[in-house]
Amino acid sequence: MTRPKRPDRLIHRISGQTYLWLAMLIFAASGAVTRKLTEIGAEHFIGNRNPISFCNVLFVGNLCALILLILIYGRQWNKATLKQLSSQDWVSLTAVAILSGGLAPGLIFQAFALTGVNNVILVGRLEPPLTLALSVWLLRERVNIWEFIGAIAAFVGVILTIILQPPTENMMNMGGFGLGIGELLAAAGSVAIAASTIIGKKHLSQIPLGIYSIFRTALGTVIFFLIALVVYGSDHFANVLSPFLWQWMFLYGGLIVVIGQSFWIKGLKTSTVSMASLVSSFSPIVGILAAYLILGEAPTRPQYIGGSLILVGLFLSQVGIWRQTSSIASSKVSSTQAQQQVETSMGFKGI
Repeated sequence: MTRPKRPDRLIHRISGQTYLWLAMLIFAASGAVTRKLTEIGAEHFIGNRNPISFCNVLFVGNLCALILLILIYGRQWNKATLKQLSSQDWVSLTAVAILSGGLAPGLIFQAFALTGVNNVILVGRLEPPLTLALSVWLLRERVNIWEFIGAIAAFVGVILTIILQPPTENMMNMGGFGLGIGELLAAAGSVAIAASTIIGKKHLSQIPLGIYSIFRTALGTVIFFLIALVVYGSDHFANVLSPFLWQWMFLYGGLIVVIGQSFWIKGLKTSTVSMASLVSSFSPIVGILAAYLILGEAPTRPQYIGGSLILVGLFLSQVGIWRQTSSIASSKVSSTQAQQQVETSMGFKGI
């Protein structure tokens, strides 16, 4: 007698959701963990340098991610698959790698060095409404009224978070407003990721996920390394082989990069895009809570004001996604496209 398939499907679906929730918790805490590691490094200078600098964390973390991705997707890098890629595909892959693999992480990590973790988390929410606007403008995608209103609310929340910040030394005066440099860098990083998402949607939706992820991570790491050498000098990575750095990076890489990425990839394989989007929408709340528990960084009044509007925007956008659940479930979405869509709503993931 054949067993019914429905319980099996239910088990797999619950398992996929569990993986997504665990990955979201890990990724949401990554900003606070990164800042904590640099504070630990500041207490153990080697010469006059912090061995656990933001650049070292990003560089070594990306190497750990690259090793993981090669182990998971290395088989996709074969002659038969690579021959199917056109020159336009490689140009688009290169553009995405530069924007989202090299430029954006560098800007976001520099933002962590200049402003609070909560500010980076909230300003990073500029990415989803910007991506939505660019999708409508450049890709002629249609959105429902809930997503439109949600995007506007989130955008206004980000602007308020930026302009209501109290005066600090890391500020520049623009039009009578004091704008924090760290917040502006986080916003620039969001713009870079949004641009890369649009390029990916238009040209890379059918590229195998393994080729997309490995190429972006590898080239992005090289681009970031070269930019850091030009901006900071050849001695900036002098401590990249420090045993003190690597003992902490094994923890960071093992937990956030290896376990987090593994759970995320596993969850995406067995869950719908709408479910992954729902889970990722909780990322800013968990990130702010992690910043308080790990760093003692309590939200400020501007963060409460801007963050409240951002959360309203996320809720309204999610309502729009729920109303389209049936059409999303019935449409064919490639694994690469699903990864791009959900990464946009997740924000910073530690690498």
